[in-house]
Amino acid sequence: MAVGRISRPHGVQGEVRVELLTDHPERFEWLEAIYVGEQNPRLVPIESVRHHQGVVLLKLAGYPSRTEAELLRGELLQVLEADAVPLAEDEYYLYRLIGVAVYTEDGKHLGRISEILETGANNVFVVEGEERQYLLPDIRDVVKEIDLESGRMTIHPMPGLLD
Repeated sequence: MAVGRISRPHGVQGEVRVELLTDHPERFEWLEAIYVGEQNPRLVPIESVRHHQGVVLLKLAGYPSRTEAELLRGELLQVLEADAVPLAEDEYYLYRLIGVAVYTEDGKHLGRISEILETGANNVFVVEGEERQYLLPDIRDVVKEIDLESGRMTIHPMPGLLD
């Protein structure tokens, strides 16, 4: 699971700035190591973590200077799902919703979730149907049930939502 992306080096001692992809930045403080990279991630020990002006700064083993840290620019930071922050009963990891089939309460199949847009107010599910694309807000008035085991989401189509 992606929890961050290295944006750039910070200072001359090999620290890197992390663009957060998690709602729990404190997780970095209890991790001993993190997977670096997207295609072939490698487990890299974390030497230190600190917070500076609203960002997380990491010092990773094997990257003692700014020159070495520069090699990490743009790299994805990941953890195993087993190391993820536990979710409440009505919460879910967004990546697990990709491909879920979406149906209205009366059983009409709209399509499958192809993308999730993270906006300031709420997430928006992009649903690719056979004839068109739908943009559905992730709000309780619309999303009535998510069953990840069966790969199905049931929605209440508020007036004008599917027009």
